Amino acid sequence: MKINSSSVQLINISADEAGQRLDNFLFARLKGVPKNLIYRIIRKGKVRVNKGRVKFKYKLVAADIVRLPPVRVAQRKMIQVLTKLDKFMLPANCILFEDEYLLVLNKPSGIAVHGGSKLNFGIIEALRALRPEARFLELVHRLDRDTSGVLLIAKKRSILRLLHQQLRLKNMQKNYLALVRGQWPSHYKVIEAPLLKNILHGGTRVVKVNNIGKPSKTHFQVKERFLQATLIKVSPITGRTHQIRVHTLHAGCPIAGDNRYGDREFNLQLQGIGLYRLFLHANTLRFKHPYFGTNISIEAPLDNQLQYCLQTLHKTSLCL
Repeated sequence: MKINSSSVQLINISADEAGQRLDNFLFARLKGVPKNLIYRIIRKGKVRVNKGRVKFKYKLVAADIVRLPPVRVAQRKMIQVLTKLDKFMLPANCILFEDEYLLVLNKPSGIAVHGGSKLNFGIIEALRALRPEARFLELVHRLDRDTSGVLLIAKKRSILRLLHQQLRLKNMQKNYLALVRGQWPSHYKVIEAPLLKNILHGGTRVVKVNNIGKPSKTHFQVKERFLQATLIKVSPITGRTHQIRVHTLHAGCPIAGDNRYGDREFNLQLQGIGLYRLFLHANTLRFKHPYFGTNISIEAPLDNQLQYCLQTLHKTSLCL
């Protein structure tokens, strides 16, 4: 199956689309097209703005006319994402909130939020394919592939800018639930440990606590203690890559089901009671509606696997 645009397209830039760079506009418009191909057609002058050649950094202006050449790209991987997302979209609790400006999903574990170096498609690309009539759909924030929970999507560029402003000013509160190994130390209510990205020989990205890394801060609160594990509420103040997973490891209590930073023996033990995924869930998101100005609080329920894990811990000798 192919995504195929067999003819030249002329796109009139609206006021809502103005202000963004040409390459970012094309990433959203040419869904599924590899980024290197997009940069290539810009360099070769196949993409024109007002009949002239421009660079990828050009910022679009209202009433600009963008010429797009015919584009063709394979879509095999997207079919898999669409199939997963279509099944995921069926339950009533999948869409947690929606209006003319916002869409909030309860993202499942195991699906990336966007395409990357090894993934052509993620939830945002699949969602655009499922809603071809939508003029604009963009992620406000991100979640790790294996993390589930509240995912906020903007339906207008002006709304996206306002929500990003709330993020920058730390006016958006995100809370997670995590099950960690052992007894969470009572004195670890806040962890401020700088984080540095590292790339291993195999290409796997890992993050480590390092004094030359970026400042990172996370709040922790114990929700429930078990004999060999603790359920904690986690509130990240900064938003670094793998921040929660690395800060819990730094405290000596890695997250259950974490195959990168976790404890293999602990993970195998929990597989025995049905946990085969990372126990990290973005359960609440609080922010101000960017259009109406009202306070919004969204809560995403735990999936069946996480609920069953906690129920089993309550019933077994693992519970205190």
